Amino acid sequence: MIKNTTTILGKSSIRFFLVFIVFLIINGCAQNVAYRTDFTPCTFNQLNDCAQSAIQHHAPDQAAEYRLGFVEFDDQGQLRQREQMEAVLNSYYPIAAKDDVLLILFIHGWHHDARPGDNNIQEFRKLLEKIARIENASANHNNHVPRKILGLYVGWRGESIEVPVLKETTFWERKNTAHEVGLQGVTELLLQLEEIVNVKTGMETIVPKPRNSRLIVIGHSFGGAVLYTALQQVMADRFVDSRPNKIFSDDAKGFGDLVVLMNPAFEAIRFATLYDISQQSCRHYFPSQLPRMAILTSEKDYATRFAFPIGRFFSTIFETHTILKRHHCTADGPKEIFIDEGEADRNTIGHFEPYLTHELVPATTKQLRGSDFSYRQLQNTWSQQINEGTLHFEDVDLVHLGNTQPLNPYLNIYVDGKLIPDHNKIWGDSVISFIRDLIVLSSLPVKQGKH
Repeated sequence: MIKNTTTILGKSSIRFFLVFIVFLIINGCAQNVAYRTDFTPCTFNQLNDCAQSAIQHHAPDQAAEYRLGFVEFDDQGQLRQREQMEAVLNSYYPIAAKDDVLLILFIHGWHHDARPGDNNIQEFRKLLEKIARIENASANHNNHVPRKILGLYVGWRGESIEVPVLKETTFWERKNTAHEVGLQGVTELLLQLEEIVNVKTGMETIVPKPRNSRLIVIGHSFGGAVLYTALQQVMADRFVDSRPNKIFSDDAKGFGDLVVLMNPAFEAIRFATLYDISQQSCRHYFPSQLPRMAILTSEKDYATRFAFPIGRFFSTIFETHTILKRHHCTADGPKEIFIDEGEADRNTIGHFEPYLTHELVPATTKQLRGSDFSYRQLQNTWSQQINEGTLHFEDVDLVHLGNTQPLNPYLNIYVDGKLIPDHNKIWGDSVISFIRDLIVLSSLPVKQGKH
């Protein structure tokens, strides 16, 4: 009797535990709705302003002026409200048609979305404000009109369960969703944004002027997977179109003016095609070649460094892989290397050593920046890089590893843990400063010419 009673109690405990877990999951599911449903322009002054607004304007007519729009996608990669995207784009088109603009897009990662108060939104605001102040300082120094700063925050369901501890188990489920989002509607949005920065140039049919509008796109974590998935084929097509040995050759093209991936959570094998075409024949790049994509991964990003390959081991266990013969482009010419496809399929792009191009470390000597003249110096220094050389930014040093041509437009950067301490804390002052410098470097007006 005692044994039977114990068995019954044990089964009841198991049932209760399972019911409790199901209850937590059902009641802990993150909202599956659009957060920015008001399409009326709203002036943002402080936290909690414009909580439901998809179109916001910060500090009108001041040095910190910027606009911020929101576009949201569901788990299938479809626009939650097409009217939302159209409202944001329609508010940006007239601005870009009249003035030069600097348009900056950000796609968040795991555990984030477009809800009011999300700290990724707050950090993106800080970045936009810093860029706005630099743009205005440069314009005042050179006596020209500053470009308008247009921001766009792409929201998707980066959190599916909000229950503490349990939400950490959604890493792989959200990874699959990120790639689905990237494969669907995000590419349409990105191409429409590119059209916005080109709209003024297209209208100047009589006397074309230099194109001074710029487009910068940034993705973090699974947001990096969303962004790269959406642009991978676009970037490959444009790079191939700019190869040498044609009647006309030019700088290598990318998407917009700069793609930035922060602690991206996708496999290195997905980068293989872009890496190979950029290394083909160890081509020499023109001095005017600017960076087209910068991938930053922290050595202390343990989520992508350790958890990611463990999960990929089980999900690729029945796949076949081979060894690829490739090469690095060293100061002495091509050097043969061998790529283990299995390792490239299990590890993220930022933790796959054969594809690393640079290291980012704290600066040995702090550089003073701020004027257009100093940024012009940075641009000139960039064009004169050497193999295994070091480029000094304001708070950090960018060290070339000698695996690629110095002006290769794809930078895969391994970041010192002092600069990015983990997977999510990507917005330290030194890193923001470096990204800001890359953005300004890529967005400085340059003389256009054929080679």
